[in-house]
Amino acid sequence: MNNNLLLEFLSEKYTSLRNDAQLSNLIQNIAKSCQKISNLLDKGDLNNVLGKSENINIQGEVQAKLDIIANNIIINENNFIGSLAGLVSEEMDCFYKIPDNYKTGDYLLLFDPLDGSSNIDVNISVGTIFSILKVHRKIKNSKELISNDFLQPGINQIAAGYAIYGPQTSFVISLGNGVHSFILDKEEKRLVLTNESMKMPKDTNEFSINSSNSRYWDKFIYNYVQDCLRGSDGPLSKNYNMRWTGSMVADVHRIITRGGIFLYPWDSRNPNIPGKLRLMYEANPMSFIVEQAGGIASDGNKRILEILPNELHQRASVILGSSNEVNRLLDCYLNTY
Repeated sequence: MNNNLLLEFLSEKYTSLRNDAQLSNLIQNIAKSCQKISNLLDKGDLNNVLGKSENINIQGEVQAKLDIIANNIIINENNFIGSLAGLVSEEMDCFYKIPDNYKTGDYLLLFDPLDGSSNIDVNISVGTIFSILKVHRKIKNSKELISNDFLQPGINQIAAGYAIYGPQTSFVISLGNGVHSFILDKEEKRLVLTNESMKMPKDTNEFSINSSNSRYWDKFIYNYVQDCLRGSDGPLSKNYNMRWTGSMVADVHRIITRGGIFLYPWDSRNPNIPGKLRLMYEANPMSFIVEQAGGIASDGNKRILEILPNELHQRASVILGSSNEVNRLLDCYLNTY
């Protein structure tokens, strides 16, 4: 796979990347992993890769066959390049240590290999989400790596991004100074820059939430959604559309592109769990991207990127999107109802 255009652009924009071969190689190989996953998805069930496996992941969820395949692709494309001290994903019970016969590096890769995998069998967009952290202590090799090395707040992310596998395959990345979008040209086998600086509209009339769970929401979220549904006759004084795909990548990509608010809140079915989405593999990287595009990401009480994780598979409530709409909910609703 030829990712020269991706690296040329990023190296020109980020001086730090030009001087960091480990990070440059890692980003190149993450992109290569996503391209391989995209090619696999293009063939659908021709390779007998659709459907459920017999495995249950650490979250207690039945894994799709492609969850496992995509997870292995990302590990195998990145474990040997000398950039990583370890990897971890929502599909693994614990973190992955770099084998002894491979050189270790200064970075950590956290990822959701196939977000929205329940949509695969019905040909709806899915994606890959990734987050890059740096090991904040000197370790000699992967054997010295511990879980606590991964447990950093989202503000520590060196880079984050996602690939969305839809009518086109888009690769979206931020290294902390803007959000950049590329399209995969499959004939030329390369990623081509399409948007150098994605900016999310500040205002919106679209919201994204799974309304079938409304009976379980707290009153703040419930009342906000009800007011959206009341449209121009309600207190928000405008008509809203609801959009929901069941794939965070697809919903958030739409919101970054044309504005919106994405809600995946706490609900009463699991009152002791803050939310359903995984902080390290979903909420943190997507919040990083959203903020870099001019949006806001909160768990309802604080900025998501400031949450200090205490375990690898921690969950979080998520409210993110267009800044004026998120502030409207946080300022007006959470302080009023």
